[in-house]
Amino acid sequence: MTTPAPDAAARSTRIGLMQATGAYLLWGLLPLYFMPLRGVDAGEVVANRVVWSLALLFAVVAVTRRGARLWLALTSVRTLRLLAASAAMISVNWLVYIWAVQHHHVLEASLGYFLNPLVNVVLGVVVLREKLTRPQLAAVILAGAGVLVLASQAAEGLWISLVLALSFGLYGLIRKVAPVESVEGLTVETLLLTPVALAYMAWLAAHGGLALTASDTLVTVLLLIAGIVTAIPLLLFAAGARRLPYSVIGLLQYLAPSIQFVLAITLFGEVVTTAHLVCFALIWSGLAVFVVGSLRARRV
Repeated sequence: MTTPAPDAAARSTRIGLMQATGAYLLWGLLPLYFMPLRGVDAGEVVANRVVWSLALLFAVVAVTRRGARLWLALTSVRTLRLLAASAAMISVNWLVYIWAVQHHHVLEASLGYFLNPLVNVVLGVVVLREKLTRPQLAAVILAGAGVLVLASQAAEGLWISLVLALSFGLYGLIRKVAPVESVEGLTVETLLLTPVALAYMAWLAAHGGLALTASDTLVTVLLLIAGIVTAIPLLLFAAGARRLPYSVIGLLQYLAPSIQFVLAITLFGEVVTTAHLVCFALIWSGLAVFVVGSLRARRV
């Protein structure tokens, strides 16, 4: 018996919701993975993410028979240039995020990802010449006010928030215009970063600082599964995004930084200053205006 179309659509939406929620939950819990690696050089952690992610992605490409699409991306000069730029942005993002977690700046890291949607709006206006709606303008002004408050009173970790928001915003912008699908794009990015990652790991090994081979069992295992930790949420997100309306994805994206914020002030014992509270309050207000405005626009 053939399943009715509405039931199939509802089932697809449920699956997409589980996939996207799973991705953001995993991203939100990432500090729990990186904290035991606080004694490992952040660059080595990124290198392991790159190398082991490539191995996993090659397996995904082989199983899903995407080899022809991957080759098409590899033989396009324009695509390679764009993906080289996006690879640089995501590597900066990973490096700063891992360093922030290792040095007890999870609060500032979560702030960066709360800022990211509003940075995307600004980049859309500046680079893509998109028009700014009134709710978007109000949201950006509120977020800007929050950043100014934090800069004037507690600017020590503000650079972390800004670098994370800008690097991920630029990464998303480049991937938006790159003519490549998610799996192939991520595979090419990882392939481009792998020589640098291997060279850095070789340099560390030559100077006796490679934690992968010189640490206890827990650290070694955590580094070896870095590819799984990196690729699984990205693949879940890509699959969920195909099944869900963009407005739902827009709401779910705040799940990860919210979890990180809670972890920062509870489990990791980071101090929340008055400046932090004012900054977060203004940014959350801006996000509320942004979300409500987006939902109303989609109903028109």
